[in-house]
Amino acid sequence: MSTNPPGLADLILQRVSTRTSRRVRDLVVEVGPGWVTLRGRAASFHIKQLAQHEVRELLPTARVENAIIVQ
Repeated sequence: MSTNPPGLADLILQRVSTRTSRRVRDLVVEVGPGWVTLRGRAASFHIKQLAQHEVRELLPTARVENAIIVQ
């Protein structure tokens, strides 16, 4: 059972999309107790970093796996 409130993945998805100006295509956010995984495709490493920084601002103690592919 997840200890995260319902909608946390949706909140992260919304905030990352806004922070990156929707430049992460096919963005998927997975959330578990103490961790977040980002998946999708971006045109640059900078966009990938922006996505990760947004998660860090929201959840500073969570383990973040940034699996966004730079193409």
